[in-house]
Amino acid sequence: MTANIGDGTAREALAAIRRHLSPQLALVYGMNGSGAVEARGEGARMRLSDGRTVLDFGSYAVTLLGQRHPAVVTAVRDELDAMPVSSRVLGNRATAALAAALAGWADPGRLTKVWLGLNGGDAVEAALKLARRATGRRRVIAVEGAYHGKSMGALAATWNARYRESLEPLLGGVTHIPADVLAVPGAFGGEEVAAVLFEPVQGEGGVRPLDPAFLKALTGAARAHGAFVIADEVQTGLRRCGPRLVSTGLGLEPDAVLLGKALGGGVQPVSAVVATPELYAPLAADPFVHTTTFSGHPLGAAAGVAALRVVEELAPRGARLAEVFGSGLTRLAERYAGLVTTVRGQGLLWGVEFATRAAAGEVLMELGRRGLVVSPCLGRPEVLRLLPPLVATDEDAEEALSLLDAVCSAVPDEFRTPAAAARP
Repeated sequence: MTANIGDGTAREALAAIRRHLSPQLALVYGMNGSGAVEARGEGARMRLSDGRTVLDFGSYAVTLLGQRHPAVVTAVRDELDAMPVSSRVLGNRATAALAAALAGWADPGRLTKVWLGLNGGDAVEAALKLARRATGRRRVIAVEGAYHGKSMGALAATWNARYRESLEPLLGGVTHIPADVLAVPGAFGGEEVAAVLFEPVQGEGGVRPLDPAFLKALTGAARAHGAFVIADEVQTGLRRCGPRLVSTGLGLEPDAVLLGKALGGGVQPVSAVVATPELYAPLAADPFVHTTTFSGHPLGAAAGVAALRVVEELAPRGARLAEVFGSGLTRLAERYAGLVTTVRGQGLLWGVEFATRAAAGEVLMELGRRGLVVSPCLGRPEVLRLLPPLVATDEDAEEALSLLDAVCSAVPDEFRTPAAAARP
């Protein structure tokens, strides 16, 4: 028997979410959309069920190419007409094409091996398994504030206690260290380390770029101790932060980079581990030690190939948008010093940190009402993320900054710092 939510109105959709998914989720969606739900996407904008059009500078970093980029949609439609799923018994040309494209894109000649999944957590799980099998060791070093997913293995490397405590014990052997050069030497004492795992910029952790000196110390120590280096670039990769990959741009030479979110061009779910032959060796020896039914599914593979091509075409546009946002957000922080404590980020990944969580929540909802969708940070709810797509125009960027300015100016004093609230 098939459930029916009627004619698809927002009220019916939210009722179905409340009944079958989560009452809290329905409440949050309803508040963020002022009772409306998303209806159609086009470029940097979404149309809502009530007829409003809003800028999409959120979507948790998935829509780097905007909504329904025509090149990606065309590639997926062509594959849909040809071979939408793989038999998993025979080879598939679309899967092969994405693997070859990634090997030639990430760090040509060095990262030559590819495993494909559906989301970032898939990639983290695969990379951790490879590191442990390739080294025969079990210990992993991660960074305080990290977010690597919520599946059981990935969750062990995620820092936020909110997601961990009720499920412990998790995968054993994960140690979190501060993002401090001084913490590196002592981290490798005791049990031998299989891998270090890090995000060059911690997205869910508050858009926190890790100090390059720390990353170089961490990766150097890993190599000295025979451990693999895994860069989680699920959110930062594909030129979201400027370079193709932040880790290779810093000269860290990771043994694997993990990609996801935007890799499917905002149209299909797909993720990847792009690795050295040494880390990938267990899968080369036995390709069935880690498999998933939809690994390298043809629609996602077609989307990925198209997305890589479009990202490179739009790279100059991204550099221009980064300048606009960097300068605009800096001015905003100066103007609202009692409300905004800091802004930080790079490329097209920016975090605005507010004096309180309540202020961030107020701004998030009001931005949605006025026409700008942004993403909160799960690990740092006082921080809002702005994730403009590469297809945004200068006018889109200025509109987003103007909306943020207007909303900040209207935030009631009780949401600001005590000092700011006391001002006449």
